[in-house]
Amino acid sequence: MIPGLWPWPVPPACAPATAPPVRGTAPPHHGTARRYRPPRTGGRRRRVRAGDVAPGRGPVPNSAPAVAVSGTARCNGAVERSPTIAQALSEVGPRLRRLRTARGVTLAALSEATGISKSTLSRLEAGQRRPSLELLLPIAQAHQVPLDELVGAPEVGDPRVRLKPHRVNGNTVLPLTRQPGPLQSYKMILPASRDTPELCTHEGYEWLYVLSGRLRLVLADHDLVLGPGEVAEFETRLPHWFGSTGEGPVEVLSLFGRQGERMHVRARPARRAPASGS
Repeated sequence: MIPGLWPWPVPPACAPATAPPVRGTAPPHHGTARRYRPPRTGGRRRRVRAGDVAPGRGPVPNSAPAVAVSGTARCNGAVERSPTIAQALSEVGPRLRRLRTARGVTLAALSEATGISKSTLSRLEAGQRRPSLELLLPIAQAHQVPLDELVGAPEVGDPRVRLKPHRVNGNTVLPLTRQPGPLQSYKMILPASRDTPELCTHEGYEWLYVLSGRLRLVLADHDLVLGPGEVAEFETRLPHWFGSTGEGPVEVLSLFGRQGERMHVRARPARRAPASGS
C-alpha cells in the first residue's frame, strides 16, 4: 500500500494484498483529493430526464410521489386496483366460460372465429390472463353480445324519485321541483274540511290543475267550482282562496312563480274539418 494514496484506514482482516483501483477517484494532488472525471468519448452529453427511453434499457423511472388517479393508487409506476375493480376483473373469466358453454361453442371454434389462440382463451377463462379490449372485443363480436355483458357493467341505480310529503295548515303538499328556480311545482291534497274561504294576497302567479275531486276557487268577486281536468291561473296579488267544496278531498297540481312568472302552454291549433262539397 502506497502511503498517501489511501488516506482512510482499512481493517487488517479486510485489507487485500493488492488494493484495486477505485473508479472515480484519483490520487490526491498536493494533499487534496479531487473527483476524477473520465474524458468524453465524443459528442455533446445530453441530460437524461425521467420518462426518456434509453437504447435497450426502456424508459428512465420517474421518482415522482404517489398520486391517486381515478380511484387507483399509482406509486413508482405500479397501479393498485380498488377491490371493486379487482372483483370485476376476476369475474370476467368465469362469465366467458359460462357464455361459451351455454351456447355449445368449443375453444377451437371460438379461436377460429376470433383469431385468438386456444391457449390464450383457456387462460383467459381460467383467470390466468388479464382481460383486455384486444381480447374482449373479438369475443363479444363472435358471441354477438354487448361488451357490458362480458365485463359485468354495474347496475343502474333506482330512477324512482321518493317524494316526502309535508303537512301545511292541514293540507298535504308534495314538492315536485327538486332544484331551486323561479317556477316551483307542487301536488296538493286538500281535505274536505278545508271548505271555509279565507282570502289572502301575496306576490306571484299561480296555475292550478284539478286532478281529482271538486275544487272551489274564490278569486276577488268570482266564486267558481272546477272539476277534474279543468285549469285556472291568476295573479296572487288579487284576493284569493281555494279549497274543497266539502264533498270530499281534492287533488291539485300547482305551478307557482314567486316573482309573477307564468307558465306558457303551447299547443297546435285544431285542424278544421273540410267543408262539405269542397
